[in-house]
Amino acid sequence: MPKTLYTGMNLCDGNEIVNKTDSWMLVGDDGRIESIGTGTDAMPAADATVDLTGKYVMPGLINCHVHTMGDALDPRLTMFSETEVAYRSIKNLHRAISCGITTLRECASAFSVDCKLASLQRKGELADVPTIVPSGRPMSIIGGHGDMLEGLEGESNLGHLVSSPDEMRKAVREEFKLGAKNIKLMSTGGVMSPNDRVDDTELTVEEMKVAVEEAHHKHMTVCAHAQGTEGVHNALVAGVDSIEHGSLISKDDMRLMVANGQYLVPTLLPCWAITEYGEGKIPQYMIDKNKGFGHRFFDNIAKAASLGVRIAMGTDAGTPFNDLTDTPHELVLMREIGCTVEQIMHACGPTAAQLLKIDADYGTLEPGKYADFLVLDADPIANVAAVSQKDKAVYKHGVRVH
Repeated sequence: MPKTLYTGMNLCDGNEIVNKTDSWMLVGDDGRIESIGTGTDAMPAADATVDLTGKYVMPGLINCHVHTMGDALDPRLTMFSETEVAYRSIKNLHRAISCGITTLRECASAFSVDCKLASLQRKGELADVPTIVPSGRPMSIIGGHGDMLEGLEGESNLGHLVSSPDEMRKAVREEFKLGAKNIKLMSTGGVMSPNDRVDDTELTVEEMKVAVEEAHHKHMTVCAHAQGTEGVHNALVAGVDSIEHGSLISKDDMRLMVANGQYLVPTLLPCWAITEYGEGKIPQYMIDKNKGFGHRFFDNIAKAASLGVRIAMGTDAGTPFNDLTDTPHELVLMREIGCTVEQIMHACGPTAAQLLKIDADYGTLEPGKYADFLVLDADPIANVAAVSQKDKAVYKHGVRVH
């Protein structure tokens, strides 16, 4: 690609949540930012120039919790063949880039398809999609959240069903061998599993500690699906890097997260979407579970944000009525519950990148990092809903992909 100079923009680099007017940015032929300046600085030479006068530029969105094998309009969870999982995932990866997601973390993929797609991406054989941070198959218990038959004849399972610390150690090592960069644990029941409640505790502290030990030995991360109060606490004590959902988290555990530097990925969208669109269209048990904690969930996330818990953006995309292209609405929901604009912009940028351990390359727009950015007509700092613009330009490694 030619060395390209982007000029005239209002630039929010993701570090400081301010618009630097009349900015320019030089992107090298390797897709990384070489230099940034303003109109008062001497502009460098380039092979091509793109005039972005009057536009607003911000880092591409990092979505820390997605399921690309899912379909927002198809509540089916089981009996997928590996081919179908791969097909759905590739289709949804392209949809993701169209709404501004330039990096995503898969949080459970049947047959560890996400690891295989990430390998293809690194080889240059899967282009124009977000950078994939794979987790492979999740760690669950027999009969728990994540125990779902897959394959045309039920010959596989979505999760590794572990019943001891030793079984956990083996399963984690298997996923790392396949290329996982994160391990997903099921600490509690969930909305979409028919045989448990969201406040059921599932994996034990000892089992989760083993997963954390193995992951941290390899400089990888661990996230825990944790909705009930006790299960959230167990996962935090086990040392996980992030809590996913945190629906019924206690105030004491919010403070514990602040003290330990652990992250919270709230995923407000699925709760909102089921409330808005679910009645009569999905199994009643999902609606009943969602109603049982929804109001407390939003209040708890607001409290966590106000106490300074590190919030990273994720949407749980692939769950009912929750498409990857709905991701910008998560930012709107975060603002509605009281998160500051700075918290929101950091949650989908540098804080998310730090959680995923990719902040050397992504999360902010500064020299040395990849040029993953969005070009908007309106100011996202003034109104985060500006990110929802349908025809926004999306750049990945300095190349326009949408």
